[in-house]
Amino acid sequence: MESTIFKIEVNSLMGNSAIKQATSEADIIRCWDVIKELRPHLQQSSFVQLVRELMNEGYQLDYIEEEGKAVSAIGYRYVQYLFNGRQFYIDDLSTLPDYRGKGYGGRLLEHVFKLAQKKGYKYVSLDSGYQRHDAHRLYLDKGFILASHHFIKIL
Repeated sequence: MESTIFKIEVNSLMGNSAIKQATSEADIIRCWDVIKELRPHLQQSSFVQLVRELMNEGYQLDYIEEEGKAVSAIGYRYVQYLFNGRQFYIDDLSTLPDYRGKGYGGRLLEHVFKLAQKKGYKYVSLDSGYQRHDAHRLYLDKGFILASHHFIKIL
């Protein structure tokens, strides 16, 4: 039986920049600016604790850096559903504005695709806000399909 907590060692070289796995507090802090770009409602003071809690639930945060600065990051986790089985779900994918157009987001997606294939998963899924047209173009270019609507009820 597959555990919902997973651990994959990451240090893959792609292009000139390595994809690194955030494991230490310093790594998580290094990703703050990138994640804040996507999730501006988060507070820096609670960011490390929140990411650690997510990691305890199976979340993994990988990133690409330039000159010691994280410029792109992807957060994902193992999930399993009755309708389509085991897969990785991408919670977060973000690149700092000054570093967009360099292929970092696409490289991080390909990285997660390879990890999923290695584990025998047939799917990688994500949700994306309607207004994120540039992101949608990337997802469609990488072979994602619009498979459903995601509904949420605010309580």
